[in-house]
Amino acid sequence: MTPGVLVNRSRLPRAADLCERLVDQGVASRIAAGDSSLWGDQAQPEAAIRLGWVADPASMMPLVEKLETLRDELHREGITRVVLCGMGGSSLAPEVMAASAHVALDILDSTHPDHVAAVVNTDLSDTLVVVSSKSGTTVETATARAAFAAAFHHQHLDPISRIVIVTDPDSPLHREATEVGHRVFLADAHVGGRFSALTAFGLVPATLAGVDTRAVLESAHNVWTIFHEDSVENPALILASALSDPAHDIAVLRAHPTLPGIGEWIEQLVAESTGKDGLGVLPVVSPTASPADSGFDDVLAIGWGTDVAADDSVTIEANLGESFLLWEYATAAAGVLLGLNPFDQPDVESAKVAARALLDALPTRQTPDASGPDYALWSTQPAADLESAWSALLKQLGPSGYLSVQLYGNRLALADVVDVREALVARVGRPVTIGFGPRFLHSTGQFHKGGVPDGVFLQVEVEPDADVDIPGYPYSFASLINAQSLGDRNVLVERGLPVLTLRVSSNEAARTLIASLTDSE
Repeated sequence: MTPGVLVNRSRLPRAADLCERLVDQGVASRIAAGDSSLWGDQAQPEAAIRLGWVADPASMMPLVEKLETLRDELHREGITRVVLCGMGGSSLAPEVMAASAHVALDILDSTHPDHVAAVVNTDLSDTLVVVSSKSGTTVETATARAAFAAAFHHQHLDPISRIVIVTDPDSPLHREATEVGHRVFLADAHVGGRFSALTAFGLVPATLAGVDTRAVLESAHNVWTIFHEDSVENPALILASALSDPAHDIAVLRAHPTLPGIGEWIEQLVAESTGKDGLGVLPVVSPTASPADSGFDDVLAIGWGTDVAADDSVTIEANLGESFLLWEYATAAAGVLLGLNPFDQPDVESAKVAARALLDALPTRQTPDASGPDYALWSTQPAADLESAWSALLKQLGPSGYLSVQLYGNRLALADVVDVREALVARVGRPVTIGFGPRFLHSTGQFHKGGVPDGVFLQVEVEPDADVDIPGYPYSFASLINAQSLGDRNVLVERGLPVLTLRVSSNEAARTLIASLTDSE
């Protein structure tokens, strides 16, 4: 089955007009030429240093050759497990590559103590850790590195040889890692994280894990010039046009049967690139084909193969390598149509600032508004119990809005919770996103705070089984994830958005309470 894009009947004329506009402005060829003026004077300084991803994907083949040689050396040493510590674009692209190739790649992109313990507190004798960060200052990645370094020491293994670094040239991480002797792979500093799938950030962990990244690059190279064409037949321009009607800010992505995780990668690329200035597109990843989602007149549905009705759609075929380029070009072109800078993420930083302030002060959490046997809750609307708080939240959900469910728990243990999404869609009558914190903060978190302000937010925080210290830091992982959750809540509330926070006692309590919300009236 191949990817296809379905444009609702009501949107076909509008999308055609937008596509013609992109052709008339020469947008495709100008992106390919690295023309940073496309997104306006204010965006030009940032765009000028963020267009390295338009280079021929085949130019990365020499890096893959080096990585294949290193992988063979590591295997001879008995090192066969690869763990990736990264956030957002630094983790999601290699995650898709590995899953699509049925290759094992462990991802640590959480600060929840239970998730950290499940990945770090294992036998590391066969383990290599890839730490991916443009600067090295991203708190999730820096703390994960510290945890692994201590664990390697504890098991009498050398963290210098077991931790590989991917970063930008002359970054703080580059300088420090080179000084102590880590293997370092340098990425193109002119590529932002979410556009970095076909750069060192995507290729290093995926290749070392065993993915045939040569094939990924070859498929991308074979269609590379197609996306440069100023033509209404250019699939990237067609997709950009479908995404760029300001009256329709939600797109449902159906799960792909052979590209697992591609929806999550698209989600962070599109939401973080376009969700700002009160505009943008919020992708909603759906694990199944959802008639409820497709029935919303204001929602763009993106299906795959036979899921796409020919009389309603333009079908775009693309494998994984082609899909990376297709969506990167389409997202950049959508920024032109929407009149915004697709290369910055100002509202991601706002949540980081709020979390850092909380870590500095470590304040006591306010008294709950209500509590039950397995939960405590805090609501932006008056509430005496969970049922009234949930009802009050849904009353704030408008006819063009969405519900965002944010899980601050062990993603490995709670992966099945996403299956409740369809029942929640039926219950609330609007699209529903489900994301794990702090992972989503580097993805849809930008849209939540900077995009169209019509979301309502359900935070579910799961008490850890046990806290985990962070070597060299004055706080623990439990303190860190609590600050990230509360910091994001504070920013949402400051912007006048409705938030219901549930603190639950266990994973099972989280499942039970979320399931109960699909039944309450």
